[in-house]
Amino acid sequence: MFSPLRFTHRFRRGVAAAPVLGAGAGERLVSRHPIFMIASNHEMRLDDHRPWEGDDRVRELDRHREIEMVLLHQPFASVNDLVEHLGVSPATVRRDIDKLHDLGLAKKVYGGITANRHAAVALPFSDNRGIAVEAKRAIGRAAAGLVRDGSIIIVHGGSTCFHFGVEIADRNLRVFTHSMPLASYLAEYGSCQLTVGGGDLHREPGILSGTVQGGAPSFYASQFFVGALGVDSRGILESHPLLVRFVQDFADVVNEVVLLVDSRKFSERPPNVALPLQRISRIVTDDGLSDAHARMLDDQGVAYTIAPTSKERAVE
Repeated sequence: MFSPLRFTHRFRRGVAAAPVLGAGAGERLVSRHPIFMIASNHEMRLDDHRPWEGDDRVRELDRHREIEMVLLHQPFASVNDLVEHLGVSPATVRRDIDKLHDLGLAKKVYGGITANRHAAVALPFSDNRGIAVEAKRAIGRAAAGLVRDGSIIIVHGGSTCFHFGVEIADRNLRVFTHSMPLASYLAEYGSCQLTVGGGDLHREPGILSGTVQGGAPSFYASQFFVGALGVDSRGILESHPLLVRFVQDFADVVNEVVLLVDSRKFSERPPNVALPLQRISRIVTDDGLSDAHARMLDDQGVAYTIAPTSKERAVE
């Protein structure tokens, strides 16, 4: 259930990106919907499941405004969350998500909707694991084929690396990870040898961080399987300095760095370069990779594997 959010509103007609003109003192713009702009005038609680008033078009716009307000305070909302919050059917929520996506006011993703930010937003693992699941599973299957039995590997945190970990859970491997969700899965369902990095738990990314070398192991490994919040010609991009340090420390103790990212990540632009593209041995992504991004990888001389979202053989 969403925590109560307070805002105030007055309806004004306007253009999507235009400011609300003539807003009084203390008023602020809280929506950029192309039909209605919202500025403050009186308070309303978004968690009140009030009956919708007016015709169908007005009710639809009311829901759109409330979804926009939710996304101002959190980067992701699932369909189920919005069903509970708005008191409407899943089909209605999905139609609202489609329209907000088409208007460019938010981004439709697997399982829900995300804020249409210019900068990439790192979602908590619990939210991120439900996004682009088919692509992440395909990437995990393709990446598992790169692992040699009997080797030592390091697996980073994140939902794509989690799906990869599921694929190699019963392999003859020694796996080092600092991901709490993956360590829990491998401990309960896997048969591989498991070593877990120690330290403090950072709950949103679901990782353990020590005070020395970011929790990197004291031994060398064959491969480091790592995810990323974004990718461009500079390399692996992250927003959190802790994750930047993890990537750099782990890359120093392995022979190969294998990047696991779904194709959406090539359009994200977090601010920090964690590792140059030249340090990556191979990228595994899904068949949604655009021609422009494929050309960028070719120009940079980076090997990559395309994992079909169907269970056909991966293409290199």
